[in-house]
Amino acid sequence: MRTVAGALAALAMGALSGCGSTGGEGVSLGERIILAGPTVPPEMSAEDRDVHCPNVGVIEGGAAIQAYSGGRVGDASALRSQITLGQLARECTGSPDGSTVVRVGVEGRALLGASGGAGRYTVPVRIVVKRGSRIIGERVRQVSVAIPAGDTQGTFTLVEEGLLVAPADAENFEIEVGLGGAAGRRG
Repeated sequence: MRTVAGALAALAMGALSGCGSTGGEGVSLGERIILAGPTVPPEMSAEDRDVHCPNVGVIEGGAAIQAYSGGRVGDASALRSQITLGQLARECTGSPDGSTVVRVGVEGRALLGASGGAGRYTVPVRIVVKRGSRIIGERVRQVSVAIPAGDTQGTFTLVEEGLLVAPADAENFEIEVGLGGAAGRRG
């Protein structure tokens, strides 16, 4: 029994090593077994260089949005809901051409006010990538927050992918997030 197992192990090692021989296609037998075919897959194109990836800031006036009933802005008894930003995150990946692809995560919370009720609340979330005052990329997404009956709050999560920063701006850009469709706008 021991000699059969040893013979099989020796045969397997010999087949995997293949003595560096190739099947005429530049790939050894061992590589064919490991790669499950006669070709070597292309090298990964993801750039592994360090890239500039700034913290996410909040657009001025965009940290919270309040909705009132009857147009009575500022009246606490007329407050239907308040939606606020929570945690913000980002991820930046370098591309072979020198550009940077940005991914932004936004978490927020909706709270019912005195005149609010259970239901679905919608808020625009604005994500801006800029260099100084020049906007490089911008997206506005409508996010819904459900507040079930009997609860007073709900949360939302948004992950926005594919914001592209050109090579010329890749070392000096900012990321900002805010509630509302425009900077400083409140509902």
